[in-house]
Amino acid sequence: MTSDTPAVPDGPDPATGSGTGSGPATEPGPATAPATDRGISRKTLLRAAVAAGAAVPLLATGSLALARDAVRSSTDRPLPPTPFCDDGDDPTPDQMEGPYFRPNSPLRTDLVTPGTAGTRLTVSGYVFGRNCVPLPGVLLDFWQADNAGAYDMAGYAFRGHQFTDASGGFTLRTIVPGLYPGRTRHIHVKAQAPGEPVLTTQLYFPGEPRNGTDALFDPALLMNVRAVGGGRTATFDFVLNVDGAPGPDPTEPPTDPPSGTWTAGRPYAVGDRVTHGGRSYRCLQAHTSMAGWEPPNVPALWRSEP
Repeated sequence: MTSDTPAVPDGPDPATGSGTGSGPATEPGPATAPATDRGISRKTLLRAAVAAGAAVPLLATGSLALARDAVRSSTDRPLPPTPFCDDGDDPTPDQMEGPYFRPNSPLRTDLVTPGTAGTRLTVSGYVFGRNCVPLPGVLLDFWQADNAGAYDMAGYAFRGHQFTDASGGFTLRTIVPGLYPGRTRHIHVKAQAPGEPVLTTQLYFPGEPRNGTDALFDPALLMNVRAVGGGRTATFDFVLNVDGAPGPDPTEPPTDPPSGTWTAGRPYAVGDRVTHGGRSYRCLQAHTSMAGWEPPNVPALWRSEP
């Protein structure tokens, strides 16, 4: 899934500069073709409405109503069907993992610590399925180089995982990564919907001089980046190659609230309480349960209670 904006011609980037930095070896890969302008997508309009503070319309199924759906409900004009969430593109392309991934990253949305050097960067967006349904509970594991272009291979600096919220949204607070030989600026990410295969890919910055020389660079993975105060904000929407399941109607009281015995395949919200193995647990992070995520196997999701 692209950032829903055309690629910006390469050139000096006022947001990040063009320093060379020092760091690890290159990550070779295939060259890619230039981007094309795909126009304004439904997801772009939804994101703009959310950013502007507008109320997000809901379908009867409880899923988010994207811009074209809202138009139909207000005018009753028939609109062309869009059964697949492609908007002119395919699911988010994968890329190589590279040599610097480390498992067991901490659960956190903020990778910045006191004294961290670098330009502050906030990345946000949504994760969708092929059918344009936002996906809650998707695991997103991010890792990147520091301001000097080096990866922390001894600890977990600039590494962290999180889960998309009930609306399929995510937010990551970090810095603009530094450069190192052979690569343009990029952020690594693994995305996995519950019980589905892992997508491994990388996110890129528009206007970077090295975008034209990095063999791995893919314009379909460009974020939409802009300056805000002394930092930067970026947006990117992932589309995973899975079908999303519409959620319950939020206007109706739940008839079978998530409680009682822990069960796989159920959506759990923060604060929900379950029992498993004769013990009680409270949900710490909204997610859809799956085999292997039983409490107490995943302390990031469940906390034991007396």
